[in-house]
Amino acid sequence: MTFGKGCHLHLIDGSAFIFRAYHALPPLTRKSDGLPIGAVAGFCNMLFKSVEDAKGDDAPTHVAVIFDYSGKSFRNDIYPDYKANRPPAPEDLVPQFPLTRDATRAFNIACIEQEGFEADDIIATYARQARELGGRVTIISSDKDLMQLVGGGVEMLDAMKNKRIGIEGVEEKFGVGPDRVVDVQALAGDSVDNVPGAPGIGVKTAALLINEFGDLETLLERAEEIKQPKRRQTLIEKADQIRMSRDLVRLDDHVPLEFDLDTLELRDPEPETLLPFLASMEFRSLSKRIADQLGVEPVDIPETSGGESAPEAAAPEWPEIDPEKYECVRNAEALDRWVALIRDHGFVAVDTETNSLNEMQAELAGICLAVVPGEACYIPVGHKQGEGDGLFQNDALAEGQLPLDDVLAALKPVFEDPAILKIFQNAKYDTKIFRRYRIDVAPIDDTMLMSYAMFSGIHNHGMDALAERYLGHIPIPIKSLLGTGKSAITFDKVKIDEAVKYAAEDADITLRLWKLFKARLHREKVTTVYETLERPLVPVLAAMEMNGVQVDRDTLSRMSNAFAQKMAGLEAEIHELAGESFNVGSPAQLGEILFEKMGFEGGKKGKSGKYSTPADVLEDLAAQHDLPARVLDWRQLSKLKSTYTDALQTHIDPDTGRVHTSYLQTGAATGRLASTDPNLQNIPIRTEEGRRIREAFVAPEGKVLVSLDYSQIELRILAHVAGIESMKAAFRDGEDIHAATASEMFDVPLDEMTPEVRRQAKAINFGVIYGISGFGLARNLRIERKEAQGFIDRYFEKYPGIKEYMNETVAFAKEHGHVSTLFGRKIHTPEINAKGPHAGFARRAAINAPIQGTAADIIRRAMIRMPSAIERLPVKMLLQVHDELIFEIDAGAVDDAVTVIRDVMERATDPAVKLDVPLVVDAGQGANWAEAH
Repeated sequence: MTFGKGCHLHLIDGSAFIFRAYHALPPLTRKSDGLPIGAVAGFCNMLFKSVEDAKGDDAPTHVAVIFDYSGKSFRNDIYPDYKANRPPAPEDLVPQFPLTRDATRAFNIACIEQEGFEADDIIATYARQARELGGRVTIISSDKDLMQLVGGGVEMLDAMKNKRIGIEGVEEKFGVGPDRVVDVQALAGDSVDNVPGAPGIGVKTAALLINEFGDLETLLERAEEIKQPKRRQTLIEKADQIRMSRDLVRLDDHVPLEFDLDTLELRDPEPETLLPFLASMEFRSLSKRIADQLGVEPVDIPETSGGESAPEAAAPEWPEIDPEKYECVRNAEALDRWVALIRDHGFVAVDTETNSLNEMQAELAGICLAVVPGEACYIPVGHKQGEGDGLFQNDALAEGQLPLDDVLAALKPVFEDPAILKIFQNAKYDTKIFRRYRIDVAPIDDTMLMSYAMFSGIHNHGMDALAERYLGHIPIPIKSLLGTGKSAITFDKVKIDEAVKYAAEDADITLRLWKLFKARLHREKVTTVYETLERPLVPVLAAMEMNGVQVDRDTLSRMSNAFAQKMAGLEAEIHELAGESFNVGSPAQLGEILFEKMGFEGGKKGKSGKYSTPADVLEDLAAQHDLPARVLDWRQLSKLKSTYTDALQTHIDPDTGRVHTSYLQTGAATGRLASTDPNLQNIPIRTEEGRRIREAFVAPEGKVLVSLDYSQIELRILAHVAGIESMKAAFRDGEDIHAATASEMFDVPLDEMTPEVRRQAKAINFGVIYGISGFGLARNLRIERKEAQGFIDRYFEKYPGIKEYMNETVAFAKEHGHVSTLFGRKIHTPEINAKGPHAGFARRAAINAPIQGTAADIIRRAMIRMPSAIERLPVKMLLQVHDELIFEIDAGAVDDAVTVIRDVMERATDPAVKLDVPLVVDAGQGANWAEAH
C-alpha cells in the first residue's frame, strides 16, 4: 500500500516499552540457562496487545517500533556532556535489549534504529513525512520530549493508561502549545538528559515567560525588560547556554532514513516465525494465547531445555550464596589459616575494595578471598571511622582491622607464587592496585576475559550480568552501600560488617564463574584465543597504563587560548561575510542568515519555525560560499577546545604529571581495545587543529616519542582472505594500493594517475571493508548516487573474490551464529538472521568483523611479545591507538629500538598464520606525538 491520505501510522517508542516492562514486572529468568527475560516478557505482552488492539476504524495501516541506537548521537557533538549523568542500564536489562529487537521482528513488525540518531528523531521524521503525505500518526509513548510533534494529524497515546494526548494534553503538561514546547524545555532544562537550560527556571516559569514574549528568541533579545533581577541576569548571561539547550531538545525531523513509509505497512504475524521465538524464550502462557489467536497449535516447550548457555552440571551441588556466612578476618591467626587454605588448594579468587576507581590514586579498603564455593572472607585494612560530615569527618582507621603492612606481607608470597593461580573478575584493575603496593601478582585467570572469549557479541561481561545469567544469582548492589548522588560515600567509609557481605560475595561469585568457564573454554573452542590473546595481554596493558604519557599542561592551555582567539577571529570573519553580527552558536540565527538573507536553498524549519543547520547541510553549502565553511571551522574549534584542550588538563595525574588512560579489553566484539578516562583513541587527526592536540603529548628531556603504525593492515587482510591476486601482488611489490586499484577499475595507467581518481579508489577500498552503500559513497565523494553505485558495481566486477568472500561470510554467520578471525576469535552475530532495517547493519558487521578482528588480534600479538623484546632497551610502551603503538625511547637508542619493535610487529602473525601479503610498519619520531605520527 502506498502511504497517503487515509493511512494511519503507529510509531511505537521501543525504549519506553522496554523500561516500562522492566520496572513493572518482577525479575524473571529463563529456566534452562538463567537468562534474564522479564523485560522481554513484558515487551512481548505489550506488542501483542498493540496487535490485538489494531482493529476497527481506528486501526493502523502502517506500524513500526523505533529503538535508540546504542552509542552517542549528534547531540554529543553539540554538547559532549549530553546525557552524561545517566546511570548505565541495569546489568540484568542489558542482555534483553537485543532480544526485544528479535521479538519485534518475530511479531512481523518493522524494527527501526539508526546510528547517530535517537529514537525520538526517527519518530519525528516519520511523523513529518506521514503528515506531509496526508496521513494520520499515533505515537505510542508518554515521553514528554515527543510532545513537540503533536498537532496537524499527530497525537500521542499513553498505552499504559490508555490515554490519548492531543494539543490540550500538551498545554496541560507544559503550559504552552506543541509549537512552543521546545522553547519551554530549552529554558527549563532536563536533569535526566543533562540539558543545562536556564538555572533556576522551571517549566511553569518558562511557560509564563514564553507566553508573555511569544517565543524564546524574542525573550532572549528582550531579556533586559525582565523585572526580576536574578531572572534577568540568568537570561542575559546564559543566553548561549539556553540556545544550545534548545538545539539539544529540538528533535531532528530530517533523519536520512533507510526505510520509507511504504515498508512499514502492517503485516500479520507469521506463526512459523513468532511461535518458535516465544518457545525459545520459554513463554508458555503467552505462546498458548497467541497460538489460539492465530488458530494454530503452540510450539512445545520442554520443562527444562538445558542448552548451550546452561550452567555446568556441578553448579547445583554448590551451597547457595549466603552473604551472612562470610568471614571477616580481623586477627593474624585467621589470616594465617586462609593463607594455608590457599596453599592447600593451589588457587584463590581475589578481589579488592578501594576508595576510588582511579587505579593510580586508589587506596586499599580491603581484600576478598575465596577458595571453595560458599566460603569466602573479607580482610578490612583501610576502613575509616567516618563519623561527622564533610571537613569534620573522622578519617581515623576503624577498630578491628589488621595493619595493612602485615596483611600484605602475609599475602605477597602466595600472590607472587608461580604455583598458585590467582583468579579475578577484571584482573587488570586489581593487579594494578597490588603493583602499587609492590606486589606483582602472577599467574592470573580472569573470568571477564573468559566470558569475552566465549560470548563476544552476545552479552556484556560484567560480574553482575554473569552472576545472574550463569549462576541465577543477583549480587548485592553497590549503591545499597555507597548511596547515590552528592551524598554517596566511598567504600572505605562503609561499615565493616556490611562491607564483608558485599565484598566477600564478589570473590565467591568469581570463583564459581571460574569453575564454570574454565572447562567450557575448550568446548567453545576458544582456549587458544583466551590463552594467547586475552590472558597474556593483561599485564602488558597494566604496565602501559601505569607508564602513562607525559602531557604538557602549558601546551594545552596555550592551545585553548589559541583556539579561543581563532574562534573570535572566525566569528568576526563570519559576521563580515554575513553583513551583520549574530550568535554563531545559534543554528536558528545562522539559518536566517543563510536561507533568508543570503537566499541559499536547502533550508528546513522545524515545528518551532526555526531553521536547523546540521553539519551535513553546512558541508553542502560550503562548496558555494565561505560563510558556512567558516562556521564549520568555528564549530570544530569549539569542540576541540571543550573536549580536548580543556578536558585533558583535568586528567593529568598530580603525582606523575602524566595521563594514564585505561584500556578495556572487552570494549568491542571484534577484539579492538577501547580507551577511557581519557579516551585517547578518538583524538581527531583529519584536520590541522585536531592533529595539534597531539603536540601536548611530549617526551621527557633526553627521550623521544616514537610511533610505529601498521600500513593499510585491513586492506592487506582483505586481499588475503578474499584471495585477490592483483591486490596481493601490489602489496608484495610495494605499490601504491589505491593507485593500483584505480588503475584496475578505471583502466588508467599508473603513470597517468590523477589525485582525484586515486582519491575515489581510496574511498572505495576503505568503504568496501565497512560495507559502504552507494548512498554513503556518494556522500563521501560528493557525486551522484547512481555514479557511486556504478563505482561499487565495477569494483566487484574487477575483484569478484571480495563479493564471494562477503557472501560466504554472511552465509557462515547465518548458519553458525558467529564469524571468526584468522586466529580463531569468535565474534557472535545474534542478529544476522534478522529481517527489516537492522538486517543490513548485521550483515555489514559480520563481513567486517573477521577483517577488523584479525587486525586487532595481530596488534595484540605484537603487544604481548613486546615486553620481552624490549626489556634490555631503554624503551617504554605507552599507548595503543587502533593500528599504532607509541613508545618513549632514550634519544640515543631510537634506531636500535625501532629495528626490534618493527620486527616484532611485522612478524606478529608467525607462526599461527602465514599471510599472503607482507605486513609493513611505518615509523616516525619526535619530541611530541604530533611529530612522531
